[in-house]
Parts: sequence; structure tokens; C-alpha cells
Amino acid sequence: MNPKHTDNPCEESSEFDFNKFKHFLHYIISKTNNHGNVGKTVLFKILYFTDFNYYELFEEKLSGETYLKYPYGPAPCDFDVAIIALKEEGSIKEIESNYGIYRQIKYSSNSEPDTSKFSKEDLEFIDQSISTYSKFNATKISDYSHKDTPYVVAEDFKELDYELVFYRDPSLSVRVYDDE
Repeated sequence: MNPKHTDNPCEESSEFDFNKFKHFLHYIISKTNNHGNVGKTVLFKILYFTDFNYYELFEEKLSGETYLKYPYGPAPCDFDVAIIALKEEGSIKEIESNYGIYRQIKYSSNSEPDTSKFSKEDLEFIDQSISTYSKFNATKISDYSHKDTPYVVAEDFKELDYELVFYRDPSLSVRVYDDE
């Protein structure tokens, strides 16, 4: 069952599994607990690139989450609802801190995430994505996401199209395409 949230601008797709997204988010939070640079903005982009890179490689959606085009880059629609649910369950806590001169919202895991909806290969893929994108600070990962075709093509505050990963610049592509 997907919780409804009146401020959520996204329409739910039939392939979206809220609990799977919530566990996906919790897993990434648990893996980035000790990364000082991974606040809400970087977390948004790790989720985005993991989902969209997975789609480019396997032509199926990992979480089924919808992402919108915002000024600082792609943002997952159901993030706030999932965060509230995870906090209410006691699975995570939210921490406001300073990162350099910026105010940062971070999340810390209080428990082991439920990974039962993911295969071993999915978790390895997510881990690799975390390893790649958790090195960025918020400014750099936002700038990087602004170059990705699904983001570039989308209208402001509108949904990003997963299919556009097949038109990415080679520098952002994660798939090797045969030259024709």
C-alpha cells in the first residue's frame, strides 16, 4: 500500500512499490552514515543515478520511483513520505548539522535495512553506485546531474523520463553501446 501525501506532486505508477523504495532509501542511508558530505541533496542524486543507471543497463526499473526536475537537480517524489515513515518506525533519525559553511540535513540509520526485495546483484549494483556518487559534495553532484539527458530535456518541476537514458552523453552513460 502506498501512503498518500497531499503535497506529493507525483502520480503513482502501477509499477511503483512504496515499501521497496523506502527500503532502498534506508539501505543507502545505512551505507552512507559515515559520509560527512552525504546530506539530503547528495542522497537525492545517489537515488536518482542508481535508479536511472540501473534502467540504462537492465531496461527495467529498480525502485520504480518518479523523479522531478528541480533547480538543484533531480529529486525523488516519495522521499519525504518515505523519510517520515522511516522516522516513525525508528529506523532512521534526521540530523541538522553544518557542512562547511552550509546547513545540511543528514540521516542516520538506527537499524539494519530490510533488503528482502533486492537480489544480491541489485545490492551489489546499489553498493557500486553509492561508492561512485557518495564522493561528490552537493554542489558537484548537482552540477553533474544537470548534464544528464533525462534532466536536461525535462521541463522544470516535471517528471524525468527513464527512456532518455538511452540518449545520454557518453560521459554519463553506464552502458557500452555497439557502434552501428
